[in-house]
Amino acid sequence: MSSAVDEDTAQAINTGRETIGALLSGAQQHLKKVFVVFLLGFLGSFYALRIIVWDFLEATAKSQMSGDVAASTDIITRTPFEVILLQAKIGMLTGAVVAVPALLFFSRKALRRRGYTSSVPISRRFIAGFILASLSLFVAGVVYAYSIFFPFAFDFLAGNAVSAGVKPSFGITEFTEFMALLTLSFGLAAQLPLLMGVLSYTEIIPYETFRDKWRHAVVAVTVFGGLFSPPDPFTLVMWAMPMVGLYVFSLGLAKLVTNLRRRGAAKATGSGTDHIKRRTLQFVGALAAVAIALSAAINQGGFDELEESVFPLFPSPIRPAPGGPGGLGTYAAENGLFGDVAVGAAIALVVGVLVLFAYTVKVLQSPVYPRQDDIRRADDPSDVDFETLDVDDIADVPTQVFQRMSEDDALDYSRQAMYDDDREKAEAILDRFDTVQETTESDGSAEAAAGASGGAAAAAGEGGAAEDDGGLFASTAAGMLDPFTEDETTEDDIGGYAYDIAFILNSLTSKVFRIVGLFMVVMGGTFFWLYSGGLGDVLTLFLDRVPRDVLEEVVADGVDPSTMSLEELIAEMDIVVALHPVEVLIFEVKVSALAGIVAVLPLILYYAWPPAKERGLVRGDRRTFLVWGGGLLGGFALGTYLGFFWVAPSIISYLVSDALANQMIVSYRIKSFFWLVIFTTVGIGFLLNIIVTMALFHVGGVVSYRSMLERWRPVVVGIFVLAAFFSPKGVLMMLLFSIPIALTYLLGLGILYVLTGGGRLFGGGGGGSTAEPDGTGATPE
Repeated sequence: MSSAVDEDTAQAINTGRETIGALLSGAQQHLKKVFVVFLLGFLGSFYALRIIVWDFLEATAKSQMSGDVAASTDIITRTPFEVILLQAKIGMLTGAVVAVPALLFFSRKALRRRGYTSSVPISRRFIAGFILASLSLFVAGVVYAYSIFFPFAFDFLAGNAVSAGVKPSFGITEFTEFMALLTLSFGLAAQLPLLMGVLSYTEIIPYETFRDKWRHAVVAVTVFGGLFSPPDPFTLVMWAMPMVGLYVFSLGLAKLVTNLRRRGAAKATGSGTDHIKRRTLQFVGALAAVAIALSAAINQGGFDELEESVFPLFPSPIRPAPGGPGGLGTYAAENGLFGDVAVGAAIALVVGVLVLFAYTVKVLQSPVYPRQDDIRRADDPSDVDFETLDVDDIADVPTQVFQRMSEDDALDYSRQAMYDDDREKAEAILDRFDTVQETTESDGSAEAAAGASGGAAAAAGEGGAAEDDGGLFASTAAGMLDPFTEDETTEDDIGGYAYDIAFILNSLTSKVFRIVGLFMVVMGGTFFWLYSGGLGDVLTLFLDRVPRDVLEEVVADGVDPSTMSLEELIAEMDIVVALHPVEVLIFEVKVSALAGIVAVLPLILYYAWPPAKERGLVRGDRRTFLVWGGGLLGGFALGTYLGFFWVAPSIISYLVSDALANQMIVSYRIKSFFWLVIFTTVGIGFLLNIIVTMALFHVGGVVSYRSMLERWRPVVVGIFVLAAFFSPKGVLMMLLFSIPIALTYLLGLGILYVLTGGGRLFGGGGGGSTAEPDGTGATPE
């Protein structure tokens, strides 16, 4: 019987649950100490936020902004308790982070009983070094975030908002959570190579576990990003993709230290730590030599020589600016000898990371050296990687492996050893294979007889079990999961609908390139237009239709709006604001994706129509969808023109005037303001397209007028249900969305009634048609 969760996943979940239980039970005697650590972290971060952190965060965000953008960017609060509740939330998160190491320390005995023990000795000096390295990596991740990522990210995000005519008025909650969560993400991400490397080296969690559970790691990264990153898919992808890349990089490091330790342990007495230390010292020594050489070259005018002789050779678009890439040359010149050493060390560190990454890629392509226990437990040739074994390891391979090995496989393994210039290993493989095969053949007749009798009994038992299983399986065929097993499923089991969908999707595979290509072109073109100033042009054009006296009332006191141009008036009144740092960018992405979906929908239906027709799901002429696509474009164009230039400005004017009459400051959030504009412009085009779609589908034989009329009640109910799910919150908004759509559908029925003379003139070929078959037995379209 199939299961929605496979055995490995279920086992992983149970193991994790039991491990957490062991952690808590092992630390229950020291929970007071863990709570004290949590309380210190909570109080320290709470008061640090109050004293210095707020000003530091704002200064970091504005450090790379131009004067105009920085002046337009504000950090605001919207509720009286927002700041103190935010401090408490961040304090609790910080306290939990600092309490986890204490919990692990007090639970170390329970973890050992669960089998999480090191195969190499761990001294106190090793633990101290690990803690120091962990803190250093965390600080390095935080320094990177605040010195490079946040300044340039906020410069880009705020500049994009200002260019669109939107004022970056970041809410303090959204602003701080954005920075705090990404800070924690960078700090924890920097721990991943060290953590996986140490766990793999000590065999507490073997490298094979990280390698085999990479899918679980990707899912965990995505779930973590969904919980702790800003609430939008775009930021989730931006956060998750680098983390997945870092996991792959850490996987390579884990494999590197695993191979070094296992080979060292196999070839010498001890644990192989000397081999690791020697390689580490060699790498650090090489980096130090590179740093010293670079510092000396910079001190002797190396950057000046590059600017005179090398930089001019680069094409102008990628030519480094004076002062070197990133201003390194300027920094070195301004800080004397210290600057020379710092820049040389920074460049050497970058070189070291690149070399380490290239070596990691090479390591990932090579086989992993097996553990001795894995070799002894193997029972199949596929479980043993002979390429990684030494000649002494051949004797540890179980006899069952050579019994199941064919002569060709043995020759292949031996030939590969010869290619690696290991003649002794090749001879050992063939000798062991010959010895095992000879022993097996001498005992073959007795084993065959015993196997035949035992097999007959087993077959009889299994036959009865299978018969019982079959009866049980048949009696529970109405289960939720059983009908979807590969061996037992037929079309009748699930009504054929899943097969219909699979058949249609398979038919679209050859057209995926065109569909995805059109989607990417429309989405990319729309995003590029919005990002390059199109959103600001739309805002300016729209507000130009709003009466000027209404806009002038929005301008703050002390400013004379009568002499301002429209652009200056928009910049001064700040009618549209962004509360989240990525809000403008996300809005542009969503609008672009929506445009791409609308563009490809007729194409998808056009390509899906023949297979759907073959399965008997639809009728009619698929060319209707090409005409429908043009009709959609025309309907949206006409509706957008009417809504953008007449309906939407009137609604905005009324809302602004009503707010000013109640002495309120008018600042609409970008997603509320622009979605209102879109719904009142494109929405009118959508209503027109309902009537156009109904007429085209009737004429093209897709869905007849009679079918539309007979099913008007389910359609209206479906409209209200969809509006309840997809419209903004509130019953009033649901009614504002659903009632016009439902009335437009009924209006379309009335228009079709007139055009078809009450349904008598031409009935279409869709559902409900009464067309008779012709002489060949085929139903005409």
